[in-house]
Amino acid sequence: MASLLSSDSEAARRHHARGHLPQVEFPHRQQPQWQLEVPGAQYSPVDWADIPGWADDDQLAAFRTFRTSCDPILAPASAIAETRALGGSLREPCRAAKAATVTSSAEARTFFEQQFHPVRIMRLGETEGFVTGYYEPVVDGSRTRTDVYTIPLYRRPSNLFVRGYTQSSTSLPNKGEVFRKIGRRKLVPYYDRGEIEDGAIAGRGLEICWLKNQTDLLFIQIQGSARIRLEDGSMVRINYDAHNGFPYTPVGRVLIERNIIPRDQMSMQRIRQWMEENPDGAKELRRQNRSYVFFREVKLAADDEAVGAQGVHLTAGRSIAVDKALHIYGTPFFIEGNLPLQSEQNKTPFRRLMVAQDTGSAIVGPARADIYFGAGVEAGQVSGRLRNGAQFVMLVPNSLDPQARGRTMPLPEPRPSAKIARQFPQQAVPFKSEPATPEPAKPDATKSGSTKSDAAKSGVMKPDAARSGAARSSDAKPGDAKPSDAKSGDAKSDLPKPDATTSDAARPGQHKSGQATSQPASGQAKAAPARPDAPKTEATKADTVKTDGADKPAAIPVPEARPAAADSRSDQAAPRSERRRERHQPDQARPGQ
Repeated sequence: MASLLSSDSEAARRHHARGHLPQVEFPHRQQPQWQLEVPGAQYSPVDWADIPGWADDDQLAAFRTFRTSCDPILAPASAIAETRALGGSLREPCRAAKAATVTSSAEARTFFEQQFHPVRIMRLGETEGFVTGYYEPVVDGSRTRTDVYTIPLYRRPSNLFVRGYTQSSTSLPNKGEVFRKIGRRKLVPYYDRGEIEDGAIAGRGLEICWLKNQTDLLFIQIQGSARIRLEDGSMVRINYDAHNGFPYTPVGRVLIERNIIPRDQMSMQRIRQWMEENPDGAKELRRQNRSYVFFREVKLAADDEAVGAQGVHLTAGRSIAVDKALHIYGTPFFIEGNLPLQSEQNKTPFRRLMVAQDTGSAIVGPARADIYFGAGVEAGQVSGRLRNGAQFVMLVPNSLDPQARGRTMPLPEPRPSAKIARQFPQQAVPFKSEPATPEPAKPDATKSGSTKSDAAKSGVMKPDAARSGAARSSDAKPGDAKPSDAKSGDAKSDLPKPDATTSDAARPGQHKSGQATSQPASGQAKAAPARPDAPKTEATKADTVKTDGADKPAAIPVPEARPAAADSRSDQAAPRSERRRERHQPDQARPGQ
């Protein structure tokens, strides 16, 4: 970590030496105190100079957005989940931001370089993150139903219940089970989209306003908020309030799977166009998504930006929605990629410092972001085109150490010396999932394959034979073993796992048995007398026993028969997509369809 901090300081000095940044003094950087851990993520510290586009961005706009997020972070009643990556570590940079006077992009860049260190982050096993866009629709509507405005936009019904919440709760979570009450006690799942569209809650006075068509309503539910322009020119602002408990099914994905719209042509504009051209098909398509969103009216001026899940106004082009299960609201991310901002074909370099201020249930993963582009038709067109990979650099406060976990990870066992390896050579023992059939006896039996009948003639087995099971493992021929049936993970091991139920192909005279007997104290074992009609079977797979201080594979001599009551258990083998989001009170997630 010391090398990381020194490299960061060196990078800052290089910028100052070039004259890119003025000398602005901020509170001294604190030494890291505890480790950084993001579940399911891989990350690596980088230098500021190694981040493409960092020196060219307008960090002043990002600084103002970050300082807006500091209000709820520094609030006395703030309850930041310490289990998430940054925990409460953003409080120190927020105090510095509130105390600092920053008036230029260069000063803002210096602030971030002195208060944070950059860490490149992505999902484990991947090489980049993923970004999409969202916006706030502006649609026409009416306070009363007319011949033109016939589609109701509902507020939360009074018979909708979520465990752990009351009807007075400002907003309900965007995930989890949702119920409706039948009678006084019985709870059942709430109505799905098809039932609601068919009038299951109609006539109860839940209408906030009326819209022209179901497609407008669907896209408002996907985005999580909207501006409704009434006939008299006034504006109604609505935000997410609750959902019906069913998971969101992206309608764009359904169209791709049905080969209606090619994947490379998918956008919100193409979805809307197809729905307008196929009204009957649009009805059936909507009902594939059983999720339904309810709204509440909010008191915002006509030109105010939407309020994100953190409870602050979003900033177009600087606010992002992230996975709130992994990240803290207010975390800065530098996102670098080539995005179709101007058109579907032209990719524009996007290198910008963003701030996490929102969330959505479809925004999942450590390097996953939804970029907020503002309100209106143009913002909707840009948002609808975005489904692109990008690089993520998370700005980590100096009080966190991204390398601490690596210093506490246990190291592997040291490899044995060459001398020990020569003294105890490792023999690969094939692994078989099924017992092998005995091979026919060969007339020229080798010394290592002496038969049981030979031993019976002498009446006594030699100690070496007792240890090796009539064939010393070091004398085994390569042709004696058959190919292994082990899985690929087992094939990587130098020592396959032993299996009491399987064995190598037996050489003449070898027997297979799952019953082991102890040897006499004299070191010799008497062999059972041979019978002419005794069947020839495979030899028992060698167990490892200690002899003269060394581990050697040895097969224990086996009697002809064992009582039926003997325990035989030892012979058994051990058995993306569309989004929906809400802008509402702090720490309440949007539905993220």
